[in-house]
Amino acid sequence: MPLNLNAYLGIEPDALKVYAQRAEVLAANLANADTPGYQARDIDFRAALAAAGSQGGALQPAATSPQDLTAAATAGGGLSTQQFLKYRVPLAPSLDGNTVDSQLEESKFAQNTVRFQAALTFLENKFSELTTAITGQ
Repeated sequence: MPLNLNAYLGIEPDALKVYAQRAEVLAANLANADTPGYQARDIDFRAALAAAGSQGGALQPAATSPQDLTAAATAGGGLSTQQFLKYRVPLAPSLDGNTVDSQLEESKFAQNTVRFQAALTFLENKFSELTTAITGQ
């Protein structure tokens, strides 16, 4: 009986990709904490994973021009979260127009890191189960 590896692994591979891209967005927010006029952004994680589930298990890139798909294919990514990027509403407005709250960004980054590690651990356990089933030990 053939094993459908995508069905066996579930949503975890897509979750890892979204967590990795969210880490990049949060790091960019932290890097621009002192940039006047910079608008903090974040990924709508639930919407991104819901789109992955409704499209047969893989997020598709959003293209605004034919060059976008070419660039995504050469970059090696089949997963794009650009359409799920949202601007964060600032808790306290700043005089220079920057909406980055460094303490909030650091806590979101730490939370994202913990969730990434948890998803990685779940995948590791699934592969361990497969290895045990294959070797019979």
